[in-house]
Order: sequence, then C-alpha cells, then structure tokens
Amino acid sequence: MMKKALFALAALTVSLAPIAAADPMEVTPLTIKSGEAQHNFSVEIANDPDEISYGLMNRESMDADKGMLFDFAQPRDPAMFMKNTLIPLDMLFISVDGKVEMIARNTVPGSLRTISAGIPVKAVLELNGGLAAELGVQPGDTIIHPIFGNTETDAGE
Repeated sequence: MMKKALFALAALTVSLAPIAAADPMEVTPLTIKSGEAQHNFSVEIANDPDEISYGLMNRESMDADKGMLFDFAQPRDPAMFMKNTLIPLDMLFISVDGKVEMIARNTVPGSLRTISAGIPVKAVLELNGGLAAELGVQPGDTIIHPIFGNTETDAGE
C-alpha cells in the first residue's frame, strides 16, 4: 500500500513539473487616457498562442489595478469567450494606434458566447467587470502602451 502511495505521489510530481517550470507572463505598465483622466494599470501580456488561448481562466479574483493585454501582433477580428473564466470582465477592443474601438462590458463568467468587435483590432485589454464604466472609459479613449508605439519612450526613439 505504501509503495502505491509513493508511486502515485512521484507520478503527480512529475506531471506537475512542466506547469511549475512555465515562464511567468511579462508584466508591464499601461495607461488608459479617458478625457482629462489617466488610469494606470499593471498588465500581463498574452502574446503567444498558448497565453492568448488561456487568458484569465481559472482566476478567482484580480486586483482593481491589474489586467491582461492580449497582443495579436497583426490586426485580426478576435473571437473571445469566457469558458473557465470565473470573474466578470470588461473587454476593450483596441486598434493599432491604441484607440478603444468597442467595449464588451461585464462579460458573463463561464459563458461560451463569442465576443467580438466585428472588426480587426491589434489588442484586447481585459479588466475587472464594471471597471470601465466606473472609470468612465468609452470607445475613442486611448490605451497608452509600447505595443501601440504611443508612449513617451516610443516617441523619443
């Protein structure tokens, strides 16, 4: 009996090793410019197929000043969904120049409904559900981040 338990523990440890060895996602600052207001966030960058597919699945909470920025590199019409996502999210669909094109507000956790802007976008920013409305963020506002080439550092290069 003891040998079976030790074997099961060893097998579990080996099967979890690749998960523990996975590289953490890059985290960068991001600013939303809405009218005269600026809202600062720290966002994880999802820019490879596995990160983009997994997104914020299985997270039970997210701090109000955090988010995830999906960088598609080339503009595309992404099909976002909430499968295995436990928290409501606001999804901001963003053009190549950093303009918010559309906002899907308070998306439903666990929903398999496809969420899309219906136009090609460079990125999608996911924030806690309701936060965009609370901050007054609207289509036409600007997301300031290096992927859009609109930060002060980008301008000086």
